[in-house]
Amino acid sequence: MLPRDFVWGVSTSSYQIEGAAQADGRGPSIWDLYAKVPGHIANGDTGDVACDHYHRYREDIALMHRMGVGAYRFSVAWPRVLPQGRGAPNEAGLAFYDRLIDGLLAAGIEPWLCLYHWDLPQALQEEGGWQNREIAHWYADYATLVAKRYGDRVRRFVTFNEPSVFSLFGYGLAWHPPGMKDAAALHQAIHHINLAHGAGVDAIRTEVPRALVGCIHNVQPSRPLTDSTEDAAAAELLDAYWNRAFPEPQVLGHYPELLAKRIEPYVQAGDLERIQRPVDWFGVNHYSPIFARADAAAPLGFAWADAPANVRRSPIGWQLDPEAFRDVLIEVSRRYGLPVYVTENGAGANEAPDQNGQILDPERVDYLKAYTSALRDAFAAGADVRGYFVWALLDNFEWGAGYANRFGLVYVDYPTQRRIPKESAHWYARLIHSEAMRGVS
Repeated sequence: MLPRDFVWGVSTSSYQIEGAAQADGRGPSIWDLYAKVPGHIANGDTGDVACDHYHRYREDIALMHRMGVGAYRFSVAWPRVLPQGRGAPNEAGLAFYDRLIDGLLAAGIEPWLCLYHWDLPQALQEEGGWQNREIAHWYADYATLVAKRYGDRVRRFVTFNEPSVFSLFGYGLAWHPPGMKDAAALHQAIHHINLAHGAGVDAIRTEVPRALVGCIHNVQPSRPLTDSTEDAAAAELLDAYWNRAFPEPQVLGHYPELLAKRIEPYVQAGDLERIQRPVDWFGVNHYSPIFARADAAAPLGFAWADAPANVRRSPIGWQLDPEAFRDVLIEVSRRYGLPVYVTENGAGANEAPDQNGQILDPERVDYLKAYTSALRDAFAAGADVRGYFVWALLDNFEWGAGYANRFGLVYVDYPTQRRIPKESAHWYARLIHSEAMRGVS
């Protein structure tokens, strides 16, 4: 059985739900500009309004409270609190997160604050973004501002969400801003993000000595698309970028062997010590295995591949493999020796209300049942897993897919912003309640 203090939560991110993109002094982020370029996002969608969480956060807190979740992982929008990325803070933006945090605490929900979930201030991108080594200092100043402001009420801080995703997709595959396919730029960005992580950990600890600090990594088995030797090598390289480029230096103090020489030109004396700062826990985001195929013409020597047609897949085409999730949790716990929290796990689909106005999502319920069962198996096998957060509380802006993919426990009717809990929300509420009852029996 899971421990009685096991954390059951839900996750979101700022750009994906907040909306209010031009409200109250918020500056533009890289996603504001990128999403407006024709062809970048499905259906031409943007995060300008999203779920309007900025104005409807009280309603969303009430949804979480009724569901019984114990923790909420959200992200602060860097350009909302520092419109230029540095310099003068925006009091109106800071005050929004005061209201959100106070509302969560009043509802008995622990706030887990993530400093960065991909929405870099555009002003910093214009100064080189993650390719500029100075960004580690800019990030540390931002972390200091946020920790000082909220550290009296927030104990759980996250430096980055999925650095492997926004670095590889932004600099290696051109799927996210800044939309580059440049191996050198990717390696430079990886190292500077890691430096920012280390500087951020130190900044948080200075302001909030009692803080419990972690970084969230997307950990998914990398598999070759075919049995060829070339595809096997491609999968190994994708694994290095996706699963090891950040946790290895952050926790173990070195880059993975396949990447070390590539990143070496950007490493200065003492950098690995600056990166390997003590953290308190390891965040795992996991959805499915990923696939690679060899591509000699690609800047990195491999290409991302869709899951093969002969595997079990979710409605949006991702492989269903709860056993892989179990194995990831066991491996991460053993390899890094830190308490593990699953900070994202969930299933994408595209539901609509039925004739009775209900949203039945049996495939998501089946997914959550299978994956929480796999988590229990991992715990029984010795994995030190201490929490589980569903992605996501709400249907939201899903990056390149726009609003076409729905991951929420709660359906959002975007034209009206009406929220309707899906069957999966009711299932999750029953699970949390049953766990709570076991804890007091």
